[in-house]
Formats: sequence, C-alpha cells, structure tokens
Amino acid sequence: MNESTVDMRDIHKRFGAVEVLRGVDFQVRRGEVAALLGPSGSGKSTLLRVLNHLERAERGRVSIDGELMGYHRSGSRLHELKEKDILRQRRKVGFVFQNFNLFPHLTVLDNVVEAPLAARLGSKAELREVARTLLSRVGLADKIQAYPGQLSGGQQQRVAIARALAQRPKVLLLDEPTSALDPELVDEVLDVIKDLARAGTTMVVVTHEIEFAREVADTIIFMDGGVIIEQGPPSEILDHPQHFRTRAFLSKAPLSPPHSKE
Repeated sequence: MNESTVDMRDIHKRFGAVEVLRGVDFQVRRGEVAALLGPSGSGKSTLLRVLNHLERAERGRVSIDGELMGYHRSGSRLHELKEKDILRQRRKVGFVFQNFNLFPHLTVLDNVVEAPLAARLGSKAELREVARTLLSRVGLADKIQAYPGQLSGGQQQRVAIARALAQRPKVLLLDEPTSALDPELVDEVLDVIKDLARAGTTMVVVTHEIEFAREVADTIIFMDGGVIIEQGPPSEILDHPQHFRTRAFLSKAPLSPPHSKE
C-alpha cells in the first residue's frame, strides 16, 4: 500500500507558444485518491491526458505501477513505443471523461464489454459477467439492455465508470466527472466515486466539488498556471491554505453541504 502507483517527474507540455504544464511533479500511492483543484486553464485536464499518454510531454517522465509510460529506455536514451504497445499500457489507466463518450449504437452492457473484449482480457461470456457485476456495483443492474440515449446523464456517467473499471486498471482518472450533469444528478455519480475510494481504488480526480474533495481525497493538489502551487491533506489545503492563489480560489468556490460518510 506504500508503493507509488502514479509517478510524474518534471512534466512539461506546451501547445504552440503556450506552456500548459511547467515542471509538474507528483506521486499517488496505491489505494489513495488525489483530487486536482484549480481554476480553468490551470493544466489539470492536460495533466490527466499526459498521464495516460494521450498527450506527449516535451520533457519529463510518467510511470504507472513502475512502468514507464509511452517510452522504453535504451541506455541513457528514451524511445517512444509503438502505438500497439502504448495502447497496451493505456489499459492500466481507466479514463472517465466529462461527456461520457459512450457508443450510442451499443447497449449499456456492450459498452462495458467492448474494450476488454478487444484487449482479450477474457471470453465474451466471462466479460459479460464481469460487466453485469460492475453495472450492479454502480446501481445499473436493471439498465444493461438500455441504450445510452435512454439514460439520464448521471446514469451515462455511471456506465462510463463501469466501462473504465472493466479493463482492470491500476489507476482511474476522472476528468470533472460531474461537470456535464444537471445539479440533481451530481450526487449519484459522486456516491459511486466515494464507494470506489472506500474500496481502495487508486484515483486521480479533477473536480470543482470542494466538499466532495474534502471527503474522498487523501491528497489535494492545487494547480495554477501549469504548476502545482501546493499539495497536502484536505484538512491542510482546504482549511489552512498557504498560498494566496489557493486562498483566493477557495474563497470563491461554491460550497455544498458535506455529504455523509456513512
């Protein structure tokens, strides 16, 4: 439980003339949850995409569960992996996007089964059984034959979480998983994420839900301008922030009533 599952070192990423990440370092230990907070444009979503090599960093390295992501080392040089090997590595990293990204022509069950079936993680019968178990875990056992268009936004996001878990990832990345939801649907998704945290799922979550971050995270990471301004336990960062940018952000962030931990 003390080994780092996520290890980012000196990550730099630019788009054209804009340097979006400027030397980011952080680690997440196995079974822990890191919540990324910060204003829009601070680099949080780009950081997630660099984590699973959807975006290539100009400098620095990322390791997941001890394996260098996107590259292999030959002496002192790094060489980018072939696409098929990068795709294999990405199976270690589940990704839940803001806008669900479900296949509209597939049933809920088939949305969850498709990726692990393509990765040959088991037979179709075995993977369908795994999918049923995961959909039950996120409260959608009665929706397995429905299509995404027949579901609410909250239900679609829960399907997306089940789909990410179906590949048995070492870490789950969630990019503002409630931002596309109507307010009344937010809690049903947050409750699923809390259950995953209690079960020891390693997660990195970009969120603007401050009280949710307080409850679920082991570490709060506050970003601004492409760098980590400060990080630490929720009680330290949220209640006693040291940097003026963190204090300014939290003073303007909407607070929701704390959710029960029961």
